[in-house]
Amino acid sequence: MKKILATQLKKRLTGVISLTLVAGLLLTGCGAAQTSQPAATTSSGNTSGNTIKVGILHSLSGTMAISEVSVKDAEMMAIDEINAAGGVLGKKIEPVVEDGASDWPTFAEKAKKLLQQDKVATVFGCWTSASRKAVLPVFEENNGLLWYPVQYEGMESSPNIFYTGAAPNQQIVPAVEWLFKNKGKKFFLLGSDYVFPRTANKIIKAQLKDLGGEVVDEEYTPLGFTDYSTIINKIKATKPDVVFNTLNGDSNVAFFKQLKDAGITSKDLTTLSVSVAEEEVRGIGAANMAGQLVSWNYYQTTDTPENKEFVKKYQAKYGADRVTDDPIEAAYDAVYLWAAAVKKAGSTDVDKVRQAAKGIEFQAPEGQVKIEGENQHLWKTVRIGEVAADGSIKEIWSTGKAVKPDPYLKSYPWAKGLSN
Repeated sequence: MKKILATQLKKRLTGVISLTLVAGLLLTGCGAAQTSQPAATTSSGNTSGNTIKVGILHSLSGTMAISEVSVKDAEMMAIDEINAAGGVLGKKIEPVVEDGASDWPTFAEKAKKLLQQDKVATVFGCWTSASRKAVLPVFEENNGLLWYPVQYEGMESSPNIFYTGAAPNQQIVPAVEWLFKNKGKKFFLLGSDYVFPRTANKIIKAQLKDLGGEVVDEEYTPLGFTDYSTIINKIKATKPDVVFNTLNGDSNVAFFKQLKDAGITSKDLTTLSVSVAEEEVRGIGAANMAGQLVSWNYYQTTDTPENKEFVKKYQAKYGADRVTDDPIEAAYDAVYLWAAAVKKAGSTDVDKVRQAAKGIEFQAPEGQVKIEGENQHLWKTVRIGEVAADGSIKEIWSTGKAVKPDPYLKSYPWAKGLSN
């Protein structure tokens, strides 16, 4: 998951990383100084003095703040943990935090500031594909490096971005297949009006055509939209088996509350969301979502030793009432993966870090992840979950092992031509 065109343009140190990585984070060294040169020149981090500057760029205000504030918190926690262990290359990480304000031109402006004025070594940030698309040319022109923590629609691979959320074959495609087999063939597609939902639904329509399914309707609303009465009436009239939901931000609050007010619960209609996780469930209200489905790679309930420790530390730092979720975890992983790549490269130089990152593995809260050097996405396990009455999400199906990222869906014959 975000003026109309502007808004439309829109995921611990536990010792499990391995003793080698921990030791590497404690080693001293020196990275080259970053310059704000165009892509033809090598960009490297500002490592003057005893710190390495990194950027944190998320919507801390506006419609997407419901999702992004906690992602920022996870990145800050990872930075604090690494600093407590001695930092990176013997230097402390110094975060420079900027607010994209749920406005895509603002994201581009802030990205340029971080790279050209603050001369950060890397940036952790964005949520919506609109914000990522807005900053992408800035990172490519300045040879900066963005770690993007959220599932997305695919059809992209930039040497200046590492994607730590799911590619479509690690979330959308398996969710559609599971729904088709277990819930029915008639799909109602509902999304926010920007690149991610429209591209995701393009994928879903191609997949359903191949499976023999049917799209009974397809509706889009602007980010921040709050009146879903007309669309709910269309859902009632078309009688779908499934509503596949790609709404983002606080529009989800309005939709699910109004759906329940209309007398429609999970017993009457299955919805599956790909931009609603534990943090959004808190805002929507568990009573409005109980029994509904989501598709991600991680839940707060994911049963790994690393996750138990991760949740414990996150709540100790931010409050016992706080929840973790997929983008929170993917953002946390991103900081550690960057630190591992810097340690391996012996430098914050962007080109050196990019090369060093290939094949790096991390025992993350969600399970082991690995950077696929071919496209800078992660190998990830796919999990479908059901929202419980207490707001937690219980896993009801998974792939059981990490899936290789396929952002362009090259391994699916039915997806041929979609990337065009």
